[in-house]
Amino acid sequence: MLKVSDLMSSPVFSLRENDSLHSARELMDLQRIRHIPIVTVDNVFTGLITHRDILSATISKLADLDPETQKEIDSGIPIHEIMRADITSVTPETSLKDAARLLLNNKYGCLPVVEGGGLVGIVTEADFLRLTINLMDGLDQDN
Repeated sequence: MLKVSDLMSSPVFSLRENDSLHSARELMDLQRIRHIPIVTVDNVFTGLITHRDILSATISKLADLDPETQKEIDSGIPIHEIMRADITSVTPETSLKDAARLLLNNKYGCLPVVEGGGLVGIVTEADFLRLTINLMDGLDQDN
């Protein structure tokens, strides 16, 4: 049986609750990711911030703010003010089928992987799409 540990990304890009919205935006842009787990200094998982969370916390483009002003505003907003704390997580031993069902049935984009309270990885929709493509490639080779 395949487990989350077989597919998850690890180590994970993460931030702390007191990091700024600007830090989250920069990390997402730089690493081309849409989900950032939030951890304590001891790597205890406390929440998640998503690209959608950042968009909803951003002042509208209609306000016609220049990038420097937006950066100043974002730098003054700590992540804990907009992160989600009620996040479903899985363990490395969770079956991939169960994790896939959680993503699909709840319309989640990712599942943080937590062991003993500590963040050890993340599994995303993109990981499952890559797995699906690999499986289809294997089926194509059999024909």
